[in-house]
Amino acid sequence: MPLGSSGHLLRHFIPTISISKPSSSNGGKATAISCKILQNSNNSNFANSKPVFGSNNIISIAIVFALTTPLPTLAIPSLNSQPFSLPSTPFSQAKDLPTGLDNGKIRPCPSINPGCVSTNPKSSSFAFPWSIPGNSSDNALQKLQDAILRTQKNVKIQLVEDTPNGQYLQAEVDGGFGRDVLEFLVNGDVVTYRAMATKVTYIYPFTTALGDSKGQEERMIKILNELGWYAPSFDSMD
Repeated sequence: MPLGSSGHLLRHFIPTISISKPSSSNGGKATAISCKILQNSNNSNFANSKPVFGSNNIISIAIVFALTTPLPTLAIPSLNSQPFSLPSTPFSQAKDLPTGLDNGKIRPCPSINPGCVSTNPKSSSFAFPWSIPGNSSDNALQKLQDAILRTQKNVKIQLVEDTPNGQYLQAEVDGGFGRDVLEFLVNGDVVTYRAMATKVTYIYPFTTALGDSKGQEERMIKILNELGWYAPSFDSMD
């Protein structure tokens, strides 16, 4: 489209560049370039002016577009937006394994931790609860604590408390790759428990943890034999 036909769009303000020519008075040097905005709303001859394609006009058009083109906007996150969180992986889940009762019951073994055994039926490494003989029911929790101290290394009793579902005991002991957590719930003559390694070992780039539940099973059998209590097994059901 010719420049003259679009003159009415630029009627309100037309930036012009005045470039002075070299003269003998200043030694033949060009003066500085100046830019000004001319109000041409009352200039009736502007729309009928002939287009002149010179350097001044091209620079003027460039300035018009520079002044009228909106700046790109930057996406600024809202202060109320949710914080970014990394996706959960077996490595991150293994760093914070929950302990304690879950709805009054011993927790199952985490699927990412093979070094675990639990009496919770939802656990993949399941063990039968213990049965306390009638002559050993008195002070059963204290007897259990003493048996742990006699059979395990570097025992630290973390918690002993009464709950609506029985007496809960939590202890830390030395394990194969670090510390293990033992949890017991004594309810009448039945003892449910979970023995779990607190450190889960992976070999990069595999996401399957090393270890199995045999070490925990042997540990619990040692405590059970020390107490003289009874636990059914799959072999005894044959």
